[in-house]
Amino acid sequence: MLKALFTVLLLGGAISHQAYAQGVTVPVAPGTPGKFTELAQRPQMGWNTWNTFACNINENLIRDAADAMVASGMRDAGYVYLNIDDCWQGERDAQGFIHADPQRFPSGIKALADYVHAQGLKLGIYSDVGDKTCGGHAGSRGHEYQDALTYAAWGIDYLKYDWCNTEGLSAKGGYTTMRDALRAAGRPVLLSICEWGDNKPWEWAGDVGHSWRTTGDIYPCWDCEFNHGDWSSFGVLPILDKQAGLRKHAGPGRWNDMDMLEVGKGMTEDEDRAHFSIWAMMASPLIAGNDIRSMSAATRAILTNRAVIAVNQDERGIQAWRFMNDGQLEMYAKPLANGEWALMFLNRADHARRYRFDWNSHALSDRVSNNGVDFGQKRHRFTDLWTGATGDTGKPLALTVPAHGVVMLRLSPD
Repeated sequence: MLKALFTVLLLGGAISHQAYAQGVTVPVAPGTPGKFTELAQRPQMGWNTWNTFACNINENLIRDAADAMVASGMRDAGYVYLNIDDCWQGERDAQGFIHADPQRFPSGIKALADYVHAQGLKLGIYSDVGDKTCGGHAGSRGHEYQDALTYAAWGIDYLKYDWCNTEGLSAKGGYTTMRDALRAAGRPVLLSICEWGDNKPWEWAGDVGHSWRTTGDIYPCWDCEFNHGDWSSFGVLPILDKQAGLRKHAGPGRWNDMDMLEVGKGMTEDEDRAHFSIWAMMASPLIAGNDIRSMSAATRAILTNRAVIAVNQDERGIQAWRFMNDGQLEMYAKPLANGEWALMFLNRADHARRYRFDWNSHALSDRVSNNGVDFGQKRHRFTDLWTGATGDTGKPLALTVPAHGVVMLRLSPD
């Protein structure tokens, strides 16, 4: 059946690598072109295997992770995508169709998807624009339409699509080809572009994918760069700093992806809370990467803080901006629905910082989203999203922001 559909989708022709390399997309079968616009109207939330397990994955891990997402409360907090990263692949058959590694996934991906779906979750998978993935397994180059049909038959809901082994290829062309293949296969699939920002995807990927990576890979540290030779991975603050100027490209269905979360992966609790708060304020996808089967109560509490998640999932989808920098204390604002606002005070320093914030001195104006507020003219009530403390803007706010930490507030007009 898949082979017959594949022939129809190619409309009697073959995928031209020459056209592909030049950014020319393959014709699709009749139907609505483009990505599935109903998906990712809010930043996607889920869990991915890579940060903890890398290639050490199998079907039992995925089933256990699905159970843990339910038992921990993550699913009910909004984490719905369970994403298998690299190394699930076996070989392609004589017709070119990909199969799962029979040792790691003896029951097959379809059976696994059925299990995940029965838990109220969605299953994601991984591939690469090149002929080999970053881990050296079969990529999708030249097999995009076959792979899309296979994913649809398996019941896949999410595709993380990487950018290794792509010499001579056009990023826009490569990702657009897979977008069209997914559309032609007919099953709605969220396309997560993992291109590391090398080709400025924020300038062209809004009509191609649902999110795009803006930096190299994340590393579980506060402020560091880990050099791997010909590429680097980055800590929380370097990734935040690389978002400057990108917020105008983000919004419902098109997100700047700051990479997966490292909460519960070795940083301090204050750093984890700050990391999670930053990703929420910046409207980045929230894809956990820790071992959710054995996470601590503190890690679970951070990942399932619904008040912070609500800021990330706000229906307006506006990415925060830094409106003030007082040395190593920075302040970010994010307009929310119904005239509300989120503010974040971020302490980059190695020591706690006391600060007096005078509401009367701060009128915020956001030219990107055409929003503004003058706290000196209109009183707001606020709630601290980590402590639950409440107050209002009628008097200055005395803050103590922990080292490598945040204070995060949600404000509502009084």
